[in-house]
Amino acid sequence: MDSIDKLLAELQTEYKEVQPQQQSKSATAKSFIPSSPKSASFIDNLLAEVQADFAEEDAAIELKRQQELEQERIRQEQLKAKQLEALKVEAKEWLAKVDPLSSEGLWFERFAESYSSKLEAAIEYLRNNE
Repeated sequence: MDSIDKLLAELQTEYKEVQPQQQSKSATAKSFIPSSPKSASFIDNLLAEVQADFAEEDAAIELKRQQELEQERIRQEQLKAKQLEALKVEAKEWLAKVDPLSSEGLWFERFAESYSSKLEAAIEYLRNNE
């Protein structure tokens, strides 16, 4: 029984030594937690500012993305227009070379009937045979 009493006494002394240290730690931790409504309002304002900054940054990123998409769309339209112009030149050259009495020329005359002009028909013919 004597050894149990010694162990209990040791545990009590250790507990008494540790308890004041824990109380001082919890007091220190509590000092970092704002307790007044004024500081809570400050934190709310700070969080609102950070949130607004993120929203502004997201809006700027989205605007930049939209601008890049618009620039790409314009570039694609310009490329298509340039390709169409090159195809028109090629179609004019082809029309000048084709013999209207050859089998290809006769076939093309029938093909061109469904188009508003022979140039438009030649463009479509060349586009599909590239």
